[in-house]
Amino acid sequence: MKAAVLREVNKPLEIEDIQHGDPGPREVLVRTVAAGVCHSDLHFHNGSYPHPMPAVLGHESAGVVEAVGSMVTYVKPGDHVITCLSAFCGHCEHCLTGHMSLCMEPELQRGPGEAPRLAKNGEAVAQFLNLSSFAEYMLVHEHAIAKIRQDMPLDRAALIGCGVTTGVGAVIHTAGVEPGATVAVIGCGGVGLAAINGAAIAGAGRIIAVDRVPAKLDLAMKFGATDQVNASDVDPVKAVRELTGGGVHYAFEAIGLAVTAQQAFKMIGRGGTATIIGMIPVGTMVELHGPEFLAEKKLQGSNMGSNRFRVDMPRFVDFYLQGKLHLDDMISSRIRLEDVNDAFAQLETGEVARNVIMFE
Repeated sequence: MKAAVLREVNKPLEIEDIQHGDPGPREVLVRTVAAGVCHSDLHFHNGSYPHPMPAVLGHESAGVVEAVGSMVTYVKPGDHVITCLSAFCGHCEHCLTGHMSLCMEPELQRGPGEAPRLAKNGEAVAQFLNLSSFAEYMLVHEHAIAKIRQDMPLDRAALIGCGVTTGVGAVIHTAGVEPGATVAVIGCGGVGLAAINGAAIAGAGRIIAVDRVPAKLDLAMKFGATDQVNASDVDPVKAVRELTGGGVHYAFEAIGLAVTAQQAFKMIGRGGTATIIGMIPVGTMVELHGPEFLAEKKLQGSNMGSNRFRVDMPRFVDFYLQGKLHLDDMISSRIRLEDVNDAFAQLETGEVARNVIMFE
């Protein structure tokens, strides 16, 4: 099958022919239909987060089940599915206490003595985040997919696989935004737009979009933002605090930088909560002014929107088909696998929400 392979940090992905294995127990072979090019892929491409190489990147995807291994009862060939990088085992402490997105059990991958799921001429190719969706097929554990209704367009379904679940989930699960609350979202890429959309669905009274790109700020208004702050023109913290008379109830950082994480904390008012959604690079420290904790301000992280993805993703599909999730506007362009390096370059400039690779 054709796949985009990362062989060296900060080098272009190489389009190669590689092999996938046959589905083993609890494994599912999925024919990839669409894969979003997410900023998280870029973090591993540029070395901000380490990963074994060679590897096939990609993790925001949807497709059709081609074959299933033994003991698989959840799906059958022909089913439409969305993938999720936060696969769950179902029996660890995190899973049993309702925090499935924190599961890190190794049983979801093949063991050292088993044949790799991906290989090229006998050499193992690392699977990325249990998925590797920059390829024509994905061989995954059945606990890494969610079955969805077949009238959902798979290019838009792919967005639910990461960006939408991460952004909307951070609002409704991690932070628990209440109707009428004030919200600020820093960064209006795919995840930030999803957070804005999620805040609108949650009934937030005021939603302030913060970015440096005017086109992305205008796009944020389509997703439910009520106000916009161009951080290139003004101090975003001062602007948000002035708009809300002292700070928002909830702030969300959707970029992954220390400076914007600190800004999110400074934007909240007394008793407020700042949630960091973006992937801040390994080794980066975030500094806060200690006395502000006396105002009962909170800073917290969110991993994949604190999801219960087999419940959440079908609901998000329904939200889209009901007109509540604005996924059509999130897709900047539909591209070929061979264009993936151009898509990475566009992510670096911050000009796009999502490019989606189409395999058919």
